[in-house]
Amino acid sequence: MAGLACGQTPAPPITSPEAPITLEDALARAARYGTQVQSVSLAAALAAEDRKQARAATLPTLNAFNQYIYTQGNRTPSGVFVANDGVHVYNEQAVVHEELLSLIRRGEIKVTIAAEAVAKAKVEIASRGLNLTVVQDYYAILGAERKALNAQRSLTEAEQFLDITQKQEAGGEVAHADVVKAQITLQQRQRDVQDSQLAIEKAKISLGVLIFPDLRSDFTVFDDLQQPGLLPPLAEAQAKAIATSPDLKAAQAGVLQAGYEVNVAKYAYLPSFGLDFFYGIDANQFAINSPDRRNLGYSAQATLNIPVWNWGATRSKVRQSVIKQQQAQLDLTYTQRTLQGNLASQYKEALAAQAQIDSLRISAELSAESLRLTLLRYNAGEAVALEVVDAQSTLAQARNAYEDGLVRYRVALASLRTMTGTQ
Repeated sequence: MAGLACGQTPAPPITSPEAPITLEDALARAARYGTQVQSVSLAAALAAEDRKQARAATLPTLNAFNQYIYTQGNRTPSGVFVANDGVHVYNEQAVVHEELLSLIRRGEIKVTIAAEAVAKAKVEIASRGLNLTVVQDYYAILGAERKALNAQRSLTEAEQFLDITQKQEAGGEVAHADVVKAQITLQQRQRDVQDSQLAIEKAKISLGVLIFPDLRSDFTVFDDLQQPGLLPPLAEAQAKAIATSPDLKAAQAGVLQAGYEVNVAKYAYLPSFGLDFFYGIDANQFAINSPDRRNLGYSAQATLNIPVWNWGATRSKVRQSVIKQQQAQLDLTYTQRTLQGNLASQYKEALAAQAQIDSLRISAELSAESLRLTLLRYNAGEAVALEVVDAQSTLAQARNAYEDGLVRYRVALASLRTMTGTQ
């Protein structure tokens, strides 16, 4: 009886033809099929394209300009519209345009680089969040399987006690009330077995949604609850968490992005200087050479635009970008504090869970011994059925509490590893 209390027997035998899925396998599968990570990965890809476009915007552009203009004739060279060059105008030109000051203004590019860094950090944030969900679902399955085994043990013990009461009632040693009490307990244990099987199925569905391309629950997981897992020193965990935190990286990149956006907003105070070069045909005949002149040639123009007045719009945009920069700095400070608080809380959770495992195991062993002694006293006529039922309930609770303690520690340890980037 005492051996049953520890709850250390592994999960029921594997019936699936496939090998059990380890936690590492589950994490790898989730990374492949997790739509959360795929969504933010697409956002990162979009940010990368924004960076490419910003770089391209600083380089000269080449366009082919093709145009034909027809003007109603009125027996004059220009036709009805005197502003036109003639009745027939053909434009076939290659146009090169460059905003010269963009070569030294790199703010737009830096903004997109910072935005890409934020998007990449969000991919890691989503990945770690997905990993934590997988860990919780994975150990939920193991906990449910172990509780199902405990429920089966409790059912067996209830059946044995019912057999004892029936035999003693037949011998006139106990009242029929003891048999009724044993039957009620047996029915409750049968319901517990049914509930435990349902818990396993629900836990498998939750994990299966994350690690398979289609909905599956016909799989098994590897039981590693008994494998030792050591907590790293707190100082080491803090250093790793700060160095690898994607939330912190995203917030820092957000501060940089906001700073660059301030510079870009200030560009509106400065003049713009554009250069255009045209090469091709702008003539009344679509030909390189006309009878009286050469049509193919080039022209160039330089344009300097100086901002003078726009009713304070530029100033407002600059102030707006400064406010965003202040908000980004506040977000960074909050992220730093939140990271430190979450790490300290998770570390204490892991320490507490680790410290309680031995106590929970001993409680389960003592509960098993208490049931054994109570049964002996009942057989000797020194205890009543209510004491046996109470001892059975205490043992069932102690067994499940031990399994919960194992799961709690493994989840806390995995969560801490996720925060420090080591899982």
